Amino acid sequence: MSTPLGDFIRAKRDSIQPDVLGLPDRGRRRSPGLRRTDLAARAGISVEYLTRIEQGRDRNPSVPVVNALADALSLDPSERNHLRYLTKITGGECSAHTQPAPPRRDVRPSVLETLRLLEPGIAVVTNRLGDVLAYTSGYELVMGGIGLLDVDAPNLTRYVLTNPDARTFFADWDDVADEQAFDLWLAPSVENSEWLIAELAPIAGPDFTRRFNRHVVPPRGVLRLNHPSGYELLLLREMLELSSDAQQLVVFLPADEKTAQAIDQLRPPGRLRAIS
Repeated sequence: MSTPLGDFIRAKRDSIQPDVLGLPDRGRRRSPGLRRTDLAARAGISVEYLTRIEQGRDRNPSVPVVNALADALSLDPSERNHLRYLTKITGGECSAHTQPAPPRRDVRPSVLETLRLLEPGIAVVTNRLGDVLAYTSGYELVMGGIGLLDVDAPNLTRYVLTNPDARTFFADWDDVADEQAFDLWLAPSVENSEWLIAELAPIAGPDFTRRFNRHVVPPRGVLRLNHPSGYELLLLREMLELSSDAQQLVVFLPADEKTAQAIDQLRPPGRLRAIS
């Protein structure tokens, strides 16, 4: 039975071409990417042991082995963090006794005050499930005309993965969909799995399942939006982790002068809305 750790290592191995790592091309391969024998050699472990890890028959590789695999796959810092997280999940360290509580929906007064100080800028508080918990008038200005905020409990993940309009609004929809699927791995798993199985997966279909299981760590570059007004908005994102609340405060900044001018043209008098 496969595990998140094994799935990630296999997916990453399949995505790497041997020449990128300075390895010779040994002709036709049964699968794309790096051979299992090459990865095992680079990591200093046996092919049999790597096979057991990838197939889920070994769920507790040691820290040195995990670090060696990260080095052998040339993982960047965010990918290394994800690998360590998946190692804990696979090894059972994130059991029901150690997992954090399901994400809270209330936003602390000090965080709401921070949002007020950011007015009339573009900022939002979410959790890893994509629930939109509080936002500034600037966020409503940008997101208010697409249907995301028209429901009692708006959820960005649900909107991106199931609403056809999202594919037009997000110019790089494929990347945004990867981001939302990846973030679900970082949500408290009890709440995550219940919400996933009961609601999102049946609606979003195989495309979501594929994104969720391939463990692609998103780069989170400039966000390109096709605003209903006709403007193309390019936004930089700065994220502040509210770790004690399992929430994030995300601030969006114009990436160029054209975007700044477009937002000024759209901007009405600001106000703050919070969803409880």
